[in-house]
Amino acid sequence: MKINAYKIVVGLALLLLILFLVFLITGNLDKSGPFLILFFISLAIGMRGFATFRGFSFTIWIFAAVTSSMFFPQYFTSMGNFQLKLLIIPLLQIIMFGMGSQMSLNDFTGVIKMPKGVIIGVGSHYLIMPLVAFAISKIFNFPPEIAAGIILIGCVPSGLASNVMSYIAHANLALAVSIGAISTLISPFVTPLLMKLLGGQYIEVNFWSMMLEILNMLILPIVAGFIFNLFNVGKEKLRSKVIQLTVFFIILLLTNLVFMKAKNTDMAGFAIALGKSLVWFYLLPIAAALLLRHFMKDNHQLIGKILSTLSMVGIAVIITIITATGRESLLKVGALLLVTSLLHNVAGYSLGYGVSWLFGMPEKDRRTVAFEVGMQNGGLASGLALQMGKIATVGLAPAIFGPLMNVTGSALASWWRSKPPKE
Repeated sequence: MKINAYKIVVGLALLLLILFLVFLITGNLDKSGPFLILFFISLAIGMRGFATFRGFSFTIWIFAAVTSSMFFPQYFTSMGNFQLKLLIIPLLQIIMFGMGSQMSLNDFTGVIKMPKGVIIGVGSHYLIMPLVAFAISKIFNFPPEIAAGIILIGCVPSGLASNVMSYIAHANLALAVSIGAISTLISPFVTPLLMKLLGGQYIEVNFWSMMLEILNMLILPIVAGFIFNLFNVGKEKLRSKVIQLTVFFIILLLTNLVFMKAKNTDMAGFAIALGKSLVWFYLLPIAAALLLRHFMKDNHQLIGKILSTLSMVGIAVIITIITATGRESLLKVGALLLVTSLLHNVAGYSLGYGVSWLFGMPEKDRRTVAFEVGMQNGGLASGLALQMGKIATVGLAPAIFGPLMNVTGSALASWWRSKPPKE
């Protein structure tokens, strides 16, 4: 599309917004929904034609999805007898696989090169966000399961979008990748512990079960992505491949030991679970990588685009399903939950930046820590809420926090981009 075509689409979006407001003012709320949905869709398409606003396009698509699920929830909760919420875990695993497929163990070398920044970033993330969430849940006196959701979004690792924001803001991208990788790697231990300590008063938290769910939803798909990348790109020497595959096998082994503890199963159950894990997260990624490498002629850029698109679609679908499922609760506490989510998010940016400033970190590193502290993995929090059987209540805060942090993060990154840090 040429620039003039994008301008026409933006003009159409404004017309649709006016029609929505007319129907809203005249009391025809039910009829106004399609106009608001089409407004967001047109705006998302139109923004693609302007370099300054292009980064907001995906967020506007999320708004379109959320609006659709609020006006027409019946289309996003079930299809026949199939409950759409059952798609959340597989979609989250696909997203994590996509993330892992773009990484390798080399991304963890930043821990050795920048230990101070990583320790400050990860420590700030797991101190600031859970404690701010706990304070918000106490001050605003939400219903117990809503409060638990706020604490849950505060206890998960840093969000997938934080690396993108660091890149846009001229921050330290290598440090961002390292903080995100380590916060994700230790999340099976830290998230259940924090949730047990801070959120246990609101809902029952099973430490081992939550650890197992995080390993299954987060760590194993990322490991599968690592293995896929190892054979798809294929630049490592044989010795390096053997070492990495051994490490990944040990991770699968440890995960299934946690399975034994969480499910209280015997050695036969352990062996069956380990066999399934090896097929899904070890052998299948190798086979897929070799097949794609053969048929796509080493077109790694195209594979990356496909996985990236799947990840974005997956995030939109997850948020849509959660919004539709929790619509009634959202209508009761939605406005206040939106305000507190914004407070939580902005506090993460501000305190993350402030702590790194106190420790004398350079400006680029302060910006990185701000994003890594303030942006959370909402998909993981949503998946955990589903596994608890409380997606319509505990899952609401993650559903709101995710799109919101993309708006604030994009705005902050764009503002910092206009102010390059002094070396």
